[in-house]
Amino acid sequence: MQDIKELSLRELEEKLLSWGKPKYHAKQIFSWIYQKGAYEFNGMSDLPASLRKLLENEFYILGLNLAELQKSSDGTAKLLFELDDGNLIEAVNIPAAKRATGCLSSQAGCKFACEFCASGLKGFKRNLTSGEILDEVLYLKNNLPDAQLTHIVFMGTGEPLDNYDNLLKAIRVINSAHAFNIGARRITISTCGIIPGIKRLQEEDLQVELSISLHTADDKLRSKIMPVNRKYPLVGLIKCCHEYIERTNRQITFEYILVKGLNSDLLSAQKLAGLLKGLRLSKVNLIPANPVFKDPVKITPPSEKEVESFKDYLFKAGVNVTLRRERGQDIDAACGQLRLKYEKN
Repeated sequence: MQDIKELSLRELEEKLLSWGKPKYHAKQIFSWIYQKGAYEFNGMSDLPASLRKLLENEFYILGLNLAELQKSSDGTAKLLFELDDGNLIEAVNIPAAKRATGCLSSQAGCKFACEFCASGLKGFKRNLTSGEILDEVLYLKNNLPDAQLTHIVFMGTGEPLDNYDNLLKAIRVINSAHAFNIGARRITISTCGIIPGIKRLQEEDLQVELSISLHTADDKLRSKIMPVNRKYPLVGLIKCCHEYIERTNRQITFEYILVKGLNSDLLSAQKLAGLLKGLRLSKVNLIPANPVFKDPVKITPPSEKEVESFKDYLFKAGVNVTLRRERGQDIDAACGQLRLKYEKN
């Protein structure tokens, strides 16, 4: 059987027409699945019984199994899902006063092996299909009743731009008025710096937000902690960012996780300000590290004083800078932590 979420609205219309059914039923089906949260075709009461039977025989709706759920005292909820083939992925619900953000995975595992991230410690397994990505959204939307999803960030397990086609197909459904209807500007793609993917994205007619995991402005250090830098070094990445901004007139956010003894001193701040000088429509999002003390990853955040000094230097240097606190520090909320814990058990 096929996951019906693998079909775009147009593809579903074509399928219905091939069955001799009116294509307007496709919008009804989309509404049932993405807006009303239907998991079974039987309950789609405004569809003819004959069509419901055809759908049941050929498609299924939801393909995730919840393996574990952790809830933080700050309201953050982390969900570990098991896919049909036994692979594990994570999603996070991050509630706030007037918004709720779903943090999604795009791959099972990760091939880019960033030193401070637990996502790739077990290696890369496979890409998620567009339907599996949409499964994450459905589960967050339908099973956390206190959270009406308003924003989506692709900052979970995997490198989104390494799964480009499935990612964009899922995003277009998330954005569709006939499905989740989440505005493009409320959808963020985070990348470790895959230049060909960024170049493809700038040609899309889609005003999504782009976030780049930077974490240091030193090429040698970045190549050590983020091996992707060996293939796409900083000089090429920053040039690509200039081109992206000129082509799209969209702001780029640079994510910078502050790790004690690694990248949080004033010299690092000076290098970062110099790297981004002249890059208009950019912002640095500073994130004190979420502590990780599980072999082989050991990470501690810098002191409050060091964080403030780093931020103040950037601000005085004319850098648009914000400070974001990690959420869910009392649970396994850093990327890949819960999956790693589950796989070790």
